[in-house]
Amino acid sequence: VQLQGSGGGLVQAGGSLRLSCVASGRTFSTFGIGWFRQAPGKEREFVGGITWNAVNTVYADSVQGRFTISRDKTKTTSYLQMNSLKPEDTAVYYCAADRTGGLRVGVREIDYNYWGQGTQVTVSS
Repeated sequence: VQLQGSGGGLVQAGGSLRLSCVASGRTFSTFGIGWFRQAPGKEREFVGGITWNAVNTVYADSVQGRFTISRDKTKTTSYLQMNSLKPEDTAVYYCAADRTGGLRVGVREIDYNYWGQGTQVTVSS
């Protein structure tokens, strides 16, 4: 599975962006999807995730209520809708896929087997 993230850019504080993660090679219909981010000088951190059947989602406290993860019915794309963006949301955002297909959202990097290349999100104050 190859993952391609897109949708990043420059936005003012309070604005919105929607990131996409498209799978190629095969669908990730049975895979859990996670989103992570890495700010300059910081470690990569979990943002949120969704199970393969979209029943369960988990979000980091820092984005709870502002970010929403979804996946479309074609089973090839996942989205990270980001609202009320803050300068501290500035980072490179990565999508990842968990092939185990469990009913629990993985929150650690080691829970994921495939990674996209990252897309830059910059929020200006």
